Amino acid sequence: MLNLSRRALLIAKRDYLISVRSKSFLFGLIVFPLLFGGSSLGVAILKAKPDLRDRHIALIDRTGKLADFVVQAAAAKSAKEMFEKKTGVQISPRYIVEPVPPESGDPDLQRLALSNRVRNGELFAFIDVGASQNAQGDPQKANIACYTNAGAIDKLQAWIGGAVNDAIRTERLTEAGIDRSRVPAMLAVAPVDNLDLLTRDAKTGAIHEPIKRDELAVFIVPFGAMMLLMMIVMMGCAPMMAAVTEDKSQRIVEMLLGVATPHDLMLGKVLAGVARSLTSSVLYVTVGTVALIAAEASGATPLSLLPWFYVYLVAEVTMLCALSVGLGAACNSPQEAQNLMLLVLAPIMVPVFLMLPVLDRPNGPLAIALSLFPPFTPMLMVLRQAMPGGVPLWQLWIGLLGVLACSLVGVWAASRVFRVAILMQGQPPRLADIVRWAVKG
Repeated sequence: MLNLSRRALLIAKRDYLISVRSKSFLFGLIVFPLLFGGSSLGVAILKAKPDLRDRHIALIDRTGKLADFVVQAAAAKSAKEMFEKKTGVQISPRYIVEPVPPESGDPDLQRLALSNRVRNGELFAFIDVGASQNAQGDPQKANIACYTNAGAIDKLQAWIGGAVNDAIRTERLTEAGIDRSRVPAMLAVAPVDNLDLLTRDAKTGAIHEPIKRDELAVFIVPFGAMMLLMMIVMMGCAPMMAAVTEDKSQRIVEMLLGVATPHDLMLGKVLAGVARSLTSSVLYVTVGTVALIAAEASGATPLSLLPWFYVYLVAEVTMLCALSVGLGAACNSPQEAQNLMLLVLAPIMVPVFLMLPVLDRPNGPLAIALSLFPPFTPMLMVLRQAMPGGVPLWQLWIGLLGVLACSLVGVWAASRVFRVAILMQGQPPRLADIVRWAVKG
């Protein structure tokens, strides 16, 4: 089934050279990283150049007891977190809390007036602490509302929530008879170091000291590895279906079938897709490695992942390119091919939607089951391997065998569809017909 012939290699060489020399391929090498990494780049830019203007926040204290505590807590929190400890450079804005006495009558009228001040830029936000907040109040029934039009990723809610709750705890402890000067020390939070698991050297038996984990790297590395695989696979497979359909509609396939068998033609196109993916992967992996070395974060990337990354890359691209070629042969125009593109993209996109539960418990039953399901194995197994816990060796081999079996079945089924459909013209393809061609030939 996968017997390589000289004709198949010539077709692969032709398609590969045409694709990598095209402007669309070169354009995609630049655009795809921007599309997939644009959000991360935007976050990095915003983090590098944060808005450091003072943020004025109005406080309505309906308890009559917390205003002074909140103002002092906010000032202390700003003084502590506003500057980088090592360099002294300001890294966050100053939060200034301004008490506003509650007005009699309908409280919504005062909230509306403060909302208008926020819209006009006079205030950044305002807080309304309900009258139920007192020393005996139930903290689970806290009635603290923060009103703002800031973006969803703004840190205001977490920041001001900490300041207000510090004030509430200070007021409660003071009313309980604790010296107010001792309260800050009593509320101080002890830092928790997040460390990797201990390991033992197999040769010497020595126990290696754990390494302090970088929480950002723990997320960025597996996420980046998965997105990199996704980007490379899409670059190799996405153009395939439309290209086959275009060759069919322009009668180019009929000319090629005069000197090659349908099997040679299909295999050549699949090999061209694999070669195209490997070409882009060399560029992206090299650039990514250089970037990590420049950022002094090369140790965060498990180099042992690279061989498995390429094995899964080749298997995934082979399977999806064969599927693209088979479906493209069944279509009569690029427009019809677009309607079936979802079948090709599903094994790539579905794992992205399943990423969060896998990141939450990478070695849980759900993550293991999903990563051993062959269509999802390449994406999810690479995600799990890039995480600090890694993946047991038996799961890697079972996942690989499943992917290879799925790829072989996919190539076999796609070749049967391709052989039947490549010269057919007329009605748009129906999914039932495609399945019948794959089963019966």
